[in-house]
Amino acid sequence: MNKAITDGVLLMPPAFANGLDVWSSGDGTPGSDTYANASNAAYVPSDQDFAGCIEIQKTSTTTKLRYMGETPLLPGCYLRVTVRIKVISGSLPNVRIAAYAGQAGGGPVSGVSTSGPTTTLTSYGDVTEVSAIIGAGQRNGVDMVWGSNALYGHFGLDLTGPNGGVVRIDDIEIDDVTSVFMRDLISLVDVRDYGALGDGVTDDSAAFDAANSAANGRTILVPTGTYYLNDDVTLDAKVQFEGKVTMPTDKLFLMRKQFDLPSYIDAFKNEELAFKKAFQALLNNVDHVSLNLCGRRVWVTEPIDMQAATPERTSYATRRVIRNGQIEASTSGDWATEVATSQATYSTSDNKKLKGVANIANIQVGSLVEGVGVGREVYVRYKDVAAQELTLSAALYDAEGTQNFTFRRFKYLFDFSGYNSLSKFGISGVEFQCNNLASGILLAPLGSVFEINECFISRPGNRGITSHGSGCQGMLIDRCQFLSSEDGENVANRTTIAINAHANDVKIRNNRATRFRHFAILGGGSTLFMGNHFFQGDMVASGIRTAGLVIAKAHASSIISGNYIDNCSIEWTNEYDPAPEFSSEFSFSALSVTDNVFLSGDVAPWFSYIVVKPHGVGHFLKGVSISRNRFKSLGVAIDRVERVDTSFADLDYSRMREINFVDNSFHGVNERVSNPLRFKHTEGSAATTWTIDTVDQLPFKGQALALDSVVVVGRIRNSSNSVVFPTPYVDLRQGSNFDQVKLTWEQPVRGAVQVAIRMD
Repeated sequence: MNKAITDGVLLMPPAFANGLDVWSSGDGTPGSDTYANASNAAYVPSDQDFAGCIEIQKTSTTTKLRYMGETPLLPGCYLRVTVRIKVISGSLPNVRIAAYAGQAGGGPVSGVSTSGPTTTLTSYGDVTEVSAIIGAGQRNGVDMVWGSNALYGHFGLDLTGPNGGVVRIDDIEIDDVTSVFMRDLISLVDVRDYGALGDGVTDDSAAFDAANSAANGRTILVPTGTYYLNDDVTLDAKVQFEGKVTMPTDKLFLMRKQFDLPSYIDAFKNEELAFKKAFQALLNNVDHVSLNLCGRRVWVTEPIDMQAATPERTSYATRRVIRNGQIEASTSGDWATEVATSQATYSTSDNKKLKGVANIANIQVGSLVEGVGVGREVYVRYKDVAAQELTLSAALYDAEGTQNFTFRRFKYLFDFSGYNSLSKFGISGVEFQCNNLASGILLAPLGSVFEINECFISRPGNRGITSHGSGCQGMLIDRCQFLSSEDGENVANRTTIAINAHANDVKIRNNRATRFRHFAILGGGSTLFMGNHFFQGDMVASGIRTAGLVIAKAHASSIISGNYIDNCSIEWTNEYDPAPEFSSEFSFSALSVTDNVFLSGDVAPWFSYIVVKPHGVGHFLKGVSISRNRFKSLGVAIDRVERVDTSFADLDYSRMREINFVDNSFHGVNERVSNPLRFKHTEGSAATTWTIDTVDQLPFKGQALALDSVVVVGRIRNSSNSVVFPTPYVDLRQGSNFDQVKLTWEQPVRGAVQVAIRMD
């Protein structure tokens, strides 16, 4: 680079032969004294060593010579000032290149060096050459570092030492030596050339901005050093980092040209910090919708508080995605669950609040709540320390009054709980390697359409994906793998849960999960749960099995279809109901379980694939379809595929409505249930009343509430063996369990009928 050539910049001062009125004996500023007609100076037109020169007698402590013209010092340029000098007579002085550093407005730049190295002249008549280099950056070989504020200089020399000596000075030369400092003339813009010091203390933000403005398609070079940036910095060019960047948490570092995690790791030299700064940039970058981890693994030593990484934002609702990498919990980190206990009061009149909470300051938002009458996966959503109140993610089914509660705060690799609201956020192709230490993802308390696809959540210490509020509204979980840390544990000893959600419209599709205590606990409605494979068995003979899917809302309005449900069950409860007894509501309703594969092996005979567990009396089923499923038990035949868990209450079988339980296949199942239940009944002896028993083959051991049809098969004969054509009437809900039907004829008869009995 040579600005005199490329841009036509005039650097060389005029020869002394053109007159001494532009040569100052002061700083060279306008109005300073010149050497024209000076008593101690004269122009010498002919000298054996110099074609033309100025002769000066040293008469003061520092005798100055400065060109009064403003020689420009352009950003990124380095100038070399060269002087040839010899002593004619008198005392031998010292000489050095010197200058005046001028800034905008004409004033001097303070705090910078204005002189080069001093050379002592040791003989008469010998020509000595002295030089110095001036530029903005602190580079090896630069004698006067002027920073980015200097716009021009008045260049020349100083004579120091003893007075009285007479010297002759050849025409002063100034040339551009920037190329000496440029590794690649075309492609690199060095931030030091724009005033960056890289000392870790001085704010280099302005220098980075200036380098960015000058880059114009070239690469910005950040050399070895620590560059402290105390302001937001945006770089539009590619950047090559040899040094590292430091900056306050609330300041943005945005690299638009190479917005990816490896570039931020190059900049900050720390994977964890680099990820946080890249994530901050993602939420403040209108040019990029995704942060590409580029396959990099990030070691995490503590939970990443995603909101703390973006302190300028408490909510966000523009689509953004983190993709393609691995987040791994370091064994050296602190991942221990924090546990607090406290006494609090619960009332169904304000059914998502705990009040009068002692020790509330020690209870963290996002903590799992445990206590008598508390359902599974109930979390602290908000806390009000002043009011001593906790807001919960769900109501409690039987906790009225005052009791001691336990609060467990798991630690997550990605913790979004600090946001008030987060919507349209996605994570794609990322593995969360929890190493049986950390949990995976904690959502924000509010938001919609959080999307997770093609991710691995491997060996979580406690939870995979947790919602402690309604940040799961419309959540999409697709084509993910949930790999348990409890593969070697027997089912009864497992504690980990892959997914929970409290809000509506969740879609969980085409995922695979291994050996958790529960795969998913869902407290909202309108769920689509499709195409998943989850299995939870162990090697215990006649072993127990837990629910793979828990639906914790009675009016589910959900579809469960096309899943492979292996050694676990679907459990349907109303444990989030603060008044679990039925009272003018939809009850257990609007659920479709279709086209699934249910498989188990070596389970207890009482195990069932579909379990309804009411937490209060008076409930019933309505609008439920269980059809076209394949039920298969290996090793041990199970009693039935469906049952009611009466630990808290039974169903009201007299109110069943709109139950469709048909077209299923049964293998290794003793009772093959259906509704309507169609079978042939044969009466061998003539009788007026035929009692037809469903023999527990109505789903959930339901009652015989309706008879769709009675079709005579063959001939009906009376006691005289004559063929007759009578018509019976029907009595429903007969027998001690109300599961029988009685046909009453006008006379005693025998024969066979095909019946279709309904439980609804």
